[in-house]
Amino acid sequence: MSLSPNSQNLSLDTKRHSMAHIMAAAVGQMFPEAQYGVGPVIENGCYYDFILPRTLIPEDLPLIEEKMREMLKQHLAFKVQEVSIIEAIELIEKNNQPLKVELLNDLRTRGTTSMSVEEKENFELSESLMGELKITIYRLVNESTGEIVFEDLCKGPHIEHVKELKHVGFALDKFSASYWRGDQERDLRMQRIYALVFETKEELTEFQTAREEAKKRDHRVLNETQKYYTISELVGAGLPLFQPNGMIIRQNIQDYLWQLHRGRGYKRVWTPHIAKEELYITSGHAAKFGDELFRVQGKSDNFFMKPMNCPHHMQLFADNQFSYRDMPVRYFEHATVYRDEKPGQLSGFTRVRSITQDDGHLFCRITQIKDEVSTIVEIIRSFYETVGMESSWVSLSVRDMNDLDQYLGSNEAWNTAENALEEAAKLNNLNYKRVEGEAAFYGPKLDFMFKDALGREWQLATIQCDFNLPERFSLEFINEAGEKERPVVIHRAIAGSSERFMGVIIDHFGGRFPFWLAPTQVKILTINTQPETLEYVEKVTSILNETVLMKPLKYNEIRFEVDDRSESLGKKIREAEMQKIPVLIIVGPKDIAENQVSVRTQEGESKISLEALGEFLKGV
Repeated sequence: MSLSPNSQNLSLDTKRHSMAHIMAAAVGQMFPEAQYGVGPVIENGCYYDFILPRTLIPEDLPLIEEKMREMLKQHLAFKVQEVSIIEAIELIEKNNQPLKVELLNDLRTRGTTSMSVEEKENFELSESLMGELKITIYRLVNESTGEIVFEDLCKGPHIEHVKELKHVGFALDKFSASYWRGDQERDLRMQRIYALVFETKEELTEFQTAREEAKKRDHRVLNETQKYYTISELVGAGLPLFQPNGMIIRQNIQDYLWQLHRGRGYKRVWTPHIAKEELYITSGHAAKFGDELFRVQGKSDNFFMKPMNCPHHMQLFADNQFSYRDMPVRYFEHATVYRDEKPGQLSGFTRVRSITQDDGHLFCRITQIKDEVSTIVEIIRSFYETVGMESSWVSLSVRDMNDLDQYLGSNEAWNTAENALEEAAKLNNLNYKRVEGEAAFYGPKLDFMFKDALGREWQLATIQCDFNLPERFSLEFINEAGEKERPVVIHRAIAGSSERFMGVIIDHFGGRFPFWLAPTQVKILTINTQPETLEYVEKVTSILNETVLMKPLKYNEIRFEVDDRSESLGKKIREAEMQKIPVLIIVGPKDIAENQVSVRTQEGESKISLEALGEFLKGV
């Protein structure tokens, strides 16, 4: 049977939505008592909520999936009928679907199923309007027999015939608990079944393979053996403690970031972890993020744990008498800020309550914005080229023109800032898209998206233009005419949150870091523990201690360990490879006799003379 002319042009969402209904029909065949909730499209597929006579078990999913595949082989068509709301209620009541009847009654009395409580109280549907309401009923009909296989409420869009899903790749993914209409107060617990749905079977396989690889690379999984951080119940959720391995990576990233900035006019500063609440009232953060701020009660003053560094940096600028000759003024601080994230949102390194930012604030004139943004773009490009992450695109995040009340500052200031960032994006040949509604509350921004080794996209670096904080804190400098002039503030972060960035790059590298980032760069393995072997190891370690690396950071000595246990060489190699150490140096009797070592890397094994070992490591 050939595909209909429209099947190739159907949107993927339409196919996913239709597949949700086929899933519901299959569940109905397996559990005739099932009550149906809703089944929306989501990223990578769809789900459907049910009240079932028993709790699902993993073995149920293959059975339901097989029923779906059987249905796709049948001559099933989606037939649609519009009926009055009264007729719809009568029909759904006959089908014994009280949840659907509840939705219809809400629609009948309130005009919608999704109003807020306040909106519902102020809404009154007229009899005449109620009579005009039409409800779409769809039926999954077997064209060979005329049998109605499934019937439900839904306005679509749907496919016309299951043959249009002939080439779709799908699989039931998992199930979880849910609540009817998200209301945990009601005793209506449901079971949610998720399905993966892709255009082709090949795309489904690619997604599943990539996801399995992602699980192996997950920093939370790798942390169990590599020990990057610890989450202690006594310290608190979302407050990671950095183990030695994690601290080495963190410090190297911070050192490299400062190396990229120090020759470009930036000055390092430091600010305390708390400040009086008046600081954040003035900046606007108290009103905007009040529920997310940690409060500290002093003996006489109320304080906040700082949620951002910018208000502090405003005070540093304000305590100087700058002229136009001093502009731009550039501050750099690796500083930890604190936000009271919801417990359910906390996850490993990627969502925490203590957030260390490679924060920078530039105070400049409007005419200097483009040049300053260009310098920041150069730093971003250098950093991510070294890390090995590909830039995908840049979001020029601007205001939502339909909801201007949420933004601080004048319309004129916003226009100037948005235009300046767009001109800078064009000047630097950025692959940017203008995205409305994604601006920060104080100004527009450039958000840089990068792809990791698995092709996943992450928003990492950011450049934000701010005309509001200088106004709020009355910042000024003296211009050429001897008059006071208001500076512009540019917020920028290259890696963003150190914690989140580390979670991303651990996943990106799968724990197998490049030589400069690896916690242990070299491990020396001995074939035996004879005195002459241990003496030779000392010669090797002295070379490592004397070797100075320059790529991308300068190292006065290499980070190494020696494994001289009385274990087999095979066992030592296996353990070192599990630790993902970039370079293994093997020392045995033949190496000693020939004044060389055996070196193993990801590229293979080679013999290197002692005299050439230092130069070899500089090129790793």
